[in-house]
Amino acid sequence: QVQLVESGGGLVQAGGSLRLSCAASGLIFSNYAMGWFRQAPGKEREFVARINWANSAILYGDPAKGRFTISRDNAKNTVTLQMNSLKPEDTAVYYCAAARLDSAYASQYYYNQRAYDYWGQGTQVTVSS
Repeated sequence: QVQLVESGGGLVQAGGSLRLSCAASGLIFSNYAMGWFRQAPGKEREFVARINWANSAILYGDPAKGRFTISRDNAKNTVTLQMNSLKPEDTAVYYCAAARLDSAYASQYYYNQRAYDYWGQGTQVTVSS
C-alpha cells in the first residue's frame, strides 16, 4: 500500500519560513517524480513544485519561484519543501504527490494534478499577517 505522509505544517508569521516533509512508502521511490501542490479554501488545487529522481529537472509554479526550494533524499524516501518569505496568500493545505517517471503525460503535464498517481493527506500551512 502506497503512503505519502506530509509533516511540518503550522502557523507562521508573514516573512517567516517553514519546511515541509513528505515520507513515501510502499512504492519504488526511484520510479517516481515527486511534487507539491496546495489548495486554499474555495480555490483550485495549485502546482507548487516538482523534482525528478536525480534531483534535476526541478520545476516550480509561479507562487514558489524565488522563495521555495524542493529537494529529495532518495536514501530516506523523502521529499522536502523549504518555504521562505512566506506570505498570507501562501495559506493553504499542502499536498505531496508522486508521478511515474516513465509517464510521458506526467512529464509534459507536470503542473496538472491528473499527472500524479498518489497523494498524501495534506498538511495545513497558515501564514498570519
